[in-house]
Amino acid sequence: MSQIEELQSSFPYKSVTFSQENDVILLDIQNKSCTARISMQGAHLMFWKPSEQSHPVVWLSEDAKIAPLKSIRGGVPVCWPWFGPHESSSTYPAHGYARTVPWDLLKIEEEGTDLTRLIFRITDSEALKVLWPYSCNLDLTLSLGSTLQVDLTTTNTGKEEFVIGEALHTYFHIGDIEQISIEGLDRTEYIDKVDQHARKNQSGEIRFSSEVDRVYVNTNSECSILDSVLRRKIRISKSGSLSTVVWTPWKEKADSMGDMGKNDGWKQMVCVETANALENCKKVSPGSKHTLTAIYKAETI
Repeated sequence: MSQIEELQSSFPYKSVTFSQENDVILLDIQNKSCTARISMQGAHLMFWKPSEQSHPVVWLSEDAKIAPLKSIRGGVPVCWPWFGPHESSSTYPAHGYARTVPWDLLKIEEEGTDLTRLIFRITDSEALKVLWPYSCNLDLTLSLGSTLQVDLTTTNTGKEEFVIGEALHTYFHIGDIEQISIEGLDRTEYIDKVDQHARKNQSGEIRFSSEVDRVYVNTNSECSILDSVLRRKIRISKSGSLSTVVWTPWKEKADSMGDMGKNDGWKQMVCVETANALENCKKVSPGSKHTLTAIYKAETI
């Protein structure tokens, strides 16, 4: 029996189908409320489209590459246990290792025909302890329906306290980056990574006319993406998070990446990331756990 057949036999759910591409296992979800695709490498939600929406809410580049140990351009990459470059080693992967290693699928639950819930886990191993020398489990729960909920839970199973940086690096599908705005962060302090990490304060809504890479700190506020082209509002609510990252690469940087999609694919995405970064990194004590939660909902306007 092949690995795909074993998985399908172990998880015989009507809304879930397993397949394989370039040695990476994929799950396709189709229930009454949405369609979605997930890579078991990184427990990476690649896209999500509610049934009542004409366009996906979570964006995937048309040139996204699926390959072992490679991150996928788009979807919801999991950044953990650090955000950005490692603080002491430039050879360690940016944004940690969670988005590029295989996860175990622990459980699938169906609530009628409207919602499919999947629970994935990384357990510490000797290989991973080269990068992260602490004992812990990392669980990701995806609740897929007309609303998307993502829960990232870190459990400290060892005897030492540790500090994590983390983010759900979500790419949202939009009509045109120059015709959207983001509300909810007015008067919030941010670190401007495009301007030598200068600390600034947001004034009003966020609009885009060039590269933006900002870490908004000490905020648990809900944000909304207002999209006049697709005529919808995407609501982003969260808990267990005090940072929100907003990012668009703009043309020059996007062209250098090589996987943002032809015909200026970067114009159809913006990242609004639920995070704990910089001074908002989280301490996790022995025997305790921390959960980062993001909830996404698209509404027609």
